[in-house]
Amino acid sequence: MTREEFYTRLPDMPVPPTTAAPSAGNFMERYEKLLQAGVEKIFSIHAASNLSGIFNAARLAAESFGERVHVVDSGQLSLGVGFQVLSAAEAAANGESFNRILPLLENVQSRIKVIALLDSLKYLRRSGRVSWTKAVLAGFLNLKPMIDLAYGRVVNIGSVRTQRQGKQRLLDILHDLGALERLVVLHTNAEERARDLLTTLNPVLPYQPLIVNVTTVIGAHLGPNGLGFAAVQEN
Repeated sequence: MTREEFYTRLPDMPVPPTTAAPSAGNFMERYEKLLQAGVEKIFSIHAASNLSGIFNAARLAAESFGERVHVVDSGQLSLGVGFQVLSAAEAAANGESFNRILPLLENVQSRIKVIALLDSLKYLRRSGRVSWTKAVLAGFLNLKPMIDLAYGRVVNIGSVRTQRQGKQRLLDILHDLGALERLVVLHTNAEERARDLLTTLNPVLPYQPLIVNVTTVIGAHLGPNGLGFAAVQEN
């Protein structure tokens, strides 16, 4: 099933989809293969430990390898994790030492901003990350929530009544961030709106950002028709 098919079917699924983290054994097997292949040390960078069991499984596995494996809690999801992986890979490719990459990651993590405009709180309620009362109230008032993912917490930063208001709010937040090192426009099966947001941004950007349909593992908790961005502010 493609991501597009998943998001199209999601509202009518009789049983809500669930997600599960890989086991510690899966990570042990992967680490062992990499080390046997000649890798000296491993940075294992994962989704926020507050929001996923992946970090804990990786941490348990890493205990068997001592200082050869360093597990990093990214405090983020989606491209918020990806930006940290890219930064670590680029630093390693440029010859940076293992000990210098960790503070670099901490610096990048402090400059990441991930904001999303959701069509509904229904899916976050299913995941247990917002209360039933808040979700029902938002639905009754036809409000579209906006969330900020920061340091492993999903923070409600307000609501809007229309997609147009939401788009403007996203643009305002991006403007307030100032110069950006990286930017990706994110969506959950809302590519047309993502392209519209990008078209508005293009005149003020020195590069062409990517548009990414968020992985279903995350989208199962956000629901379809979401729009947002992941960005890294310049140092």
